[in-house]
Amino acid sequence: MNGNRSRKLGLLAAIGCLVAVAAMFGAGVGVGGAYLLLRPGAAAQPPAPAAVVAPSLAPEVSLPSAAANPSVAVAVDRAGPAVVTVINHLGGGAALGGNAGTASGSGVVISQEGYIVTNNHVIDGAASLEVVFADGSQAPATLVGADAFADIAVVRVDTPVPSVAAWGDSSALAPGDTVIAIGSPLGDFANTVTAGVVSATGRSIESEPGFRMEDLIQTDAAINHGNSGGPLVNLEGEIVGINTLVVRGGGAGQSVAEGLGFAIESARARTVAESIIAKGNYPRPYLGVRWEWVTPDLAAQNGLPATYGAYLSEVSAGGPAAQAGLRTGDLVTGMDGAAFDEDHPFLNRLLEHTPGDYVSLDTLRDGSRLQIEVVLGNRPSA
Repeated sequence: MNGNRSRKLGLLAAIGCLVAVAAMFGAGVGVGGAYLLLRPGAAAQPPAPAAVVAPSLAPEVSLPSAAANPSVAVAVDRAGPAVVTVINHLGGGAALGGNAGTASGSGVVISQEGYIVTNNHVIDGAASLEVVFADGSQAPATLVGADAFADIAVVRVDTPVPSVAAWGDSSALAPGDTVIAIGSPLGDFANTVTAGVVSATGRSIESEPGFRMEDLIQTDAAINHGNSGGPLVNLEGEIVGINTLVVRGGGAGQSVAEGLGFAIESARARTVAESIIAKGNYPRPYLGVRWEWVTPDLAAQNGLPATYGAYLSEVSAGGPAAQAGLRTGDLVTGMDGAAFDEDHPFLNRLLEHTPGDYVSLDTLRDGSRLQIEVVLGNRPSA
């Protein structure tokens, strides 16, 4: 209040000085938007005091709370304590003394009952498993079940878990969204945090001949060996993906790439994990065949009459394929009227179905084209 009064007095004093100068030189002086015309020798009349107008106030703005403005640090605080290192004590034959060394990956606790999600390839070949929690404590783990096609496995510990991570909605992700990878790269740097963005969604990568992993999240968050099985989280600290692989390129005639990491979308990972927890496996269709994936190069080298297909090298007696009349040496070129190709290989098309489904297989046999209907069985657990 005193400061305002001082400023007003100073303003009035300045106005008085200007009026006095105008009276001396007979000039017009603009004051506060008015123009005073003073004749030489005329008595200066003090201007009427201007009305004091209260300054307009900006509308009150509510600042976002910390919960409405998440950060990488907040997300890591929420999800980090639930991330573990998975130690795979590999089984070996008698010649190896029963132990072939160890491998490691990452995982994330998804329930208070001790269930932990990781990759199938992290636990593959394990004689025994253990996990290392974020605080450094260790516990033995047992394998609940795994699905090689989704590259998802579930292990369980019987000890109390320090924290549980929440599932997020992978379908809400868009390119440019911030995501964070947490895991143990190289097995030595536990709970390493790397951040980046969603580079793309819905990616498809051939992980083995004749099979493509589909609906992957691509990210430039650094993912290295040992990060496999760890979570990709959003800024809420929710699991939106399970990190599974990285593409580096290289090889003859290829450039080396960086920042090409891929994660299994949480919608698929959660569905598979919950089925494993409930039933010990994820139901997959079964034909009862061994097969080799035929590509255009292979077809040309062997004089085969198709560019893509599944060559049946073995048909198991009594299996669904044998019961339907398929034979060793048949070349299956399509399913339900749609031909196989690079982006729609045999195994991916098969896995779109569930046990009990009828499928029609376009088949080449000794130069003849056949359509053979098969009732798919239930793939036996490994």
